[in-house]
Amino acid sequence: MRLHDRVFLLLGGTGGIGKALVDPLVRSGARVIVASRHPENLGHREGVSVVHLDLAAVDLDQQLVRLSEAYPDIDGVIHCAGQNRFAGLPAMAVSELDAQLTVNLRSAMLVARHFVPRFDKVGSSALVFVGSTFGSIGFPGYTAYCATKFGLRGFTEALRRELADTTVQVVYVAPRATATEMNPEEVNELNRALGNSVDTPETVASQILEAMKHDDRRRFLGWPEKLFVVINGVLPRIVDKAMLKQLPIIRRFLNSGVLS
Repeated sequence: MRLHDRVFLLLGGTGGIGKALVDPLVRSGARVIVASRHPENLGHREGVSVVHLDLAAVDLDQQLVRLSEAYPDIDGVIHCAGQNRFAGLPAMAVSELDAQLTVNLRSAMLVARHFVPRFDKVGSSALVFVGSTFGSIGFPGYTAYCATKFGLRGFTEALRRELADTTVQVVYVAPRATATEMNPEEVNELNRALGNSVDTPETVASQILEAMKHDDRRRFLGWPEKLFVVINGVLPRIVDKAMLKQLPIIRRFLNSGVLS
């Protein structure tokens, strides 16, 4: 995938991974349009435009129409926006469930629905979606998040096959645990207690760009997480047993009252 002279709409560009993508994209010769609910909080940068877009809004489809009219040269979208919360399912408010479904999955579907007809007309174009290892492996305490990321993975797979005879590229990248502000310190402590490796946003951003440059259809990040994804797909009982051994540690954090 060519990055030079491309115009990318970056969703989630104010978060850890999104922020880490901006400068490498600009250095690659791309123009970046960062969409945010609060564009006034972002300063001016060379090669970067900032626009208002609320991925959780009921009228997201209409906002996308206005955005495309203002920036008709967009020929790529990178969707790395997301929400999560580590908590037992009974402790999740309905509003929290709705927020994750809306931002993590519904917005991705509406963005693709909007841009696919436009991209199909312009030739080379790309839709890049940032998922998660938890889109392939269900993890206790992340039931809603896993549901949305499983959905995103399935959506991108189906969309890629639906567009296989077009020039629209669909890329799915699944990071493992990443050190972003979306994770409270208690989740960081859980990762340390479980011995989970945690990547920096810059590491994840570089892998996303590599996946784009090499025209990967999908890329899973981290070892042994990539192996667990395969095992979970073929022999899920093995992962069930491994999770069962970790469950006392996970429950200690779930039941601490800090996160639930």
